[in-house]
Amino acid sequence: MDIPANLQSGAFAGTAEAYARYRPPYPREMLDDLVTRAGVGAGASLLDLATGPGRIALDIAGSFDSVLAVDAEPEMIAVGRRRAAERGIDNVTWQVGRAEDLDLPAGTFDLITIGEAFHRLEQTRVASLAMRWLRPRRCLATVGSDDRFTGDEPWEVTLRLVRERWLARIFPEGWGRVLPGHVEGREAQERLLRDAGFELESHEFDRTLELSFEEILGHLVSTSICSKRVLGDAFEAFESELRDALEAGDTTRFTESISWGYTLARKAG
Repeated sequence: MDIPANLQSGAFAGTAEAYARYRPPYPREMLDDLVTRAGVGAGASLLDLATGPGRIALDIAGSFDSVLAVDAEPEMIAVGRRRAAERGIDNVTWQVGRAEDLDLPAGTFDLITIGEAFHRLEQTRVASLAMRWLRPRRCLATVGSDDRFTGDEPWEVTLRLVRERWLARIFPEGWGRVLPGHVEGREAQERLLRDAGFELESHEFDRTLELSFEEILGHLVSTSICSKRVLGDAFEAFESELRDALEAGDTTRFTESISWGYTLARKAG
């Protein structure tokens, strides 16, 4: 089965710095709520799958005795290691690899997190592995937000029009949101987790961001569909067209509403 180019291995090559710098941090209130509801106690262990540069792992590492952060992209792991050192966080073990290929002892972890990446994984396999790796009554959490720049603000509508024109050129055969044969959307993914035997609860946290053009462009560069590697020699033309379109009304700050949330999937026991 053909895998869309933006979901293939290496799709995030060259994006790690932009990912760490321009992706907004998960709301602190949400992460604290997640850790509390997961029932994390003394000596707890965390597994952060598809960790990227460690946006979840580093922000909640202080609640755990040990953290294993795994990502398939070596550059992401390198940036995560550097960020951990800069922040003086020394309880994270970094590992390059696919979540689906991990060979870990059963009953090892108190919490497994997947931030903005469950749609890119072999969902049924990862859910099954997580069930085995978790201790009884411990949790898998899928964390993320609605797709960025999907609101009704005029600048968001303009951005989408520009982006879609470029995506039609870059991916003439289309690009993918989930691996072929896997489910898309929170409700479908929650059904999959229930079918795997988990008990579920979900929580949402709304936030408003004020963005500069550089922050908007930086987020796009951090994705698997608008990165500098994907755009290649056309990147400067893309940037110029987008800047002209968004700043046509002399606007230099852009307001975005984001609905963050997580689904907490608890193992029975």
